[in-house]
Amino acid sequence: MGSMKEERKITGWAARDPSGVLAPYTYTLRNTGAEDVLIKVICCGICHTDLHQIKNDLGMSNYPMVPGHEVVGEVVEVGPEVTKFKVGDCVGVGCLVGCCDACRPCKAEVEQYCNKKIWSYNDVYTDGKPTQGGFAGSMVVHQKFVVKIPEGMSPEQVAPLLCAGVTVYSPLNHFGLKKSGLKGGILGLGGVGHMGVLIAKAMGHHVTVISSSDKKKEEALDVLGADDYLISSDVERMQELADSFDYIIDTVPVHHPLEPSLSLLKLDGKLIIMGVINVPLQFVSPLLMLGRKMITGTFIGSMKETQEMLEFCNEKGVRSTIEVVKMDYVNTAMDRLAKNDVRYRFVVDVAGSNLEEETTN
Repeated sequence: MGSMKEERKITGWAARDPSGVLAPYTYTLRNTGAEDVLIKVICCGICHTDLHQIKNDLGMSNYPMVPGHEVVGEVVEVGPEVTKFKVGDCVGVGCLVGCCDACRPCKAEVEQYCNKKIWSYNDVYTDGKPTQGGFAGSMVVHQKFVVKIPEGMSPEQVAPLLCAGVTVYSPLNHFGLKKSGLKGGILGLGGVGHMGVLIAKAMGHHVTVISSSDKKKEEALDVLGADDYLISSDVERMQELADSFDYIIDTVPVHHPLEPSLSLLKLDGKLIIMGVINVPLQFVSPLLMLGRKMITGTFIGSMKETQEMLEFCNEKGVRSTIEVVKMDYVNTAMDRLAKNDVRYRFVVDVAGSNLEEETTN
């Protein structure tokens, strides 16, 4: 693969060990290949996955690691065979930067299910070098894994859509749940859950937030615009709403019972698992069989769905709830995220940060 310029040195903020502490790190960015786009990073969202990766919670972390997979930036250079983008375009990069292009999922344009997919960071690219993410000044990405940001959308607002947004859009799209008038439930109100409420409402659904306590009731109803709020331990209301939901998007990332959610689903209802849980979940089979119900799960979304989702959110005016921080605050932001002390997504102002200097706070 040819290159336009020599490799360049850039600075990002990297974790160097499982402590997860991020600090300035200088590394070499690969050459801009024939179908590559060089992106100057404007901002990058912080996802719970970033926290798991920098701390090696999944046991697969490689260091030094520059995290960040909700990246928005400006195109500053394109390879000679790039047809989708031009210099000056505002673009986004999500969780993936590569795939095999030959398997069944790739040919079906659902490359997120490719067994040889390449992650935006903590992976190895086709040139044998580590991939590094969006907590950095620049990225080089193949045009297939870059999306165009619709005109008028602010970069900070777009960032969470590139992971959390498409994660909830994809199952609604795939399972034919985009039509208005459906009744949906969102279990768990974090970064993904809050996007679920916003996107489902924009599709014209009646949306109920389901939670274990009433702590987020006011926010769910008054801020995010949910239609109802259901506390899962309220036996009377759970029985009242039994067999009434078309779908429930389950974003809870820890072990929890599935039976309460299954009891809420109507005939052919779908329980869509979004949370990454590393212990077995249980349910009794008659709850599925007697209502032809389905437990399923989806993983992020395809590049095609990501572009569709951005256009949809732009058209409907969907705006995520974010807290913008500078890079020198990122370690504090990670600590707060670990305690769920954010409403609902941190976004790092990369372009407005001094990436070379580390400050204490």
